[in-house]
Amino acid sequence: MALLVIFVARQFLYPKKTETSNGGQKPEPEGPLAISKNSAAFNESFEKLLNSYFSLKEAITDYDTAKADAAAKALAGFADSLKTDEIKGDSTGVIKQTAADFAGTISGSARGLAGEADLTKKKREFQLISEGLYNLVRTVKYDRQKLYHQHCPMAFNDNEEAWWISNSNRIVNPYLGSKHPKYKSAMISCGDIADSLDFSRAKR
Repeated sequence: MALLVIFVARQFLYPKKTETSNGGQKPEPEGPLAISKNSAAFNESFEKLLNSYFSLKEAITDYDTAKADAAAKALAGFADSLKTDEIKGDSTGVIKQTAADFAGTISGSARGLAGEADLTKKKREFQLISEGLYNLVRTVKYDRQKLYHQHCPMAFNDNEEAWWISNSNRIVNPYLGSKHPKYKSAMISCGDIADSLDFSRAKR
């Protein structure tokens, strides 16, 4: 059932990706936000989830495993308590169920990250969290801020790619980070923007 829900969501709910090749270095002007299409309660719960994700991303970037574990546990809690019932414009329940499935993926991987001792394994869980969050944002069409789906072509073993979510178009790569054993901080700006997510004026 969950696979069917995700398939339907991918076919009908997600807008086509728009890629950019500018490396995410040029700031973009931000216009005023329209009235949100979701409830204040949902947006508040989603913002808590986002903020804990950004804390996790920062900890991974800084190679701070203790901070990463704490942020991952907080993220799991916020994913579990995400107010999917407050999502508006969903007459069939497909959006709410799909959002709950992705929130469950985020929670499970966040708990898995906190349970891993090895930093590389934590980063692999972070990749799963990031893709779950990307799909969750697109499912609920979160419209309180513009987000970016960013890409590293050499996240693992110098040849495996991975993605993450940022609230800035500036590249700060959590997979290569500030204390990489091979590159130190030299590759922290390596990457590109794969997609930008701005639903402030989108229709449900």
